[in-house]
Amino acid sequence: MELTAWLSLALLCILGAMTPGQSLIIILKHSVAGGRLNGLVASLGHGLGVMLYAIATVVGLAVIIQQTPWLFDLIRYLGAAFLVWLGYKALVSKAESSSLLAGDDGLSLKQSFSEGLMISFLNPKLAIFFLALFSQFVDDAAGWQQSVIMVATVAGIDTLWYCLVALILSHSLMLDKLRQNMNIIEKCSGVVLLAVALRVVL
Repeated sequence: MELTAWLSLALLCILGAMTPGQSLIIILKHSVAGGRLNGLVASLGHGLGVMLYAIATVVGLAVIIQQTPWLFDLIRYLGAAFLVWLGYKALVSKAESSSLLAGDDGLSLKQSFSEGLMISFLNPKLAIFFLALFSQFVDDAAGWQQSVIMVATVAGIDTLWYCLVALILSHSLMLDKLRQNMNIIEKCSGVVLLAVALRVVL
């Protein structure tokens, strides 16, 4: 894969990862409520979900997802249901300052990883995005090495970006301020997640 092509792919992936959305909300939640390690683990889970769709695109499964409306809708509606569940949890949560300042509101690393993974895996639009993106960089002479490079690029950039976000959010000065307003953050996150779920369904 030529360097110029790889740089173009990397730039598009960076811009895609930096676009605010439900993924950012999940990383924010786990970084603030659980701490730095929870945020990093959630970022790794999210990166794994992205990597799975990138692999699906390379091996041709993304075409099946795109051309099978019921499968696409099934994944999409499961994703909407997951967002509703997360939004509901955020709205009914009762954030107590003492527990938050201690950096523990019951979030396990397993929960952080699974929510990070599911928020990306239950988004079939990633398959369509990668299908459109990869088609611009694949040529007839491309071998498996190019596919590996593309998958590693998109998964690596996504994981690194959200790890960086988690590190910034879990910085001591910012973390204290965020935790003091955790109740507001939770409620706002819940509203946004429910709005995204509604948009997905409609």
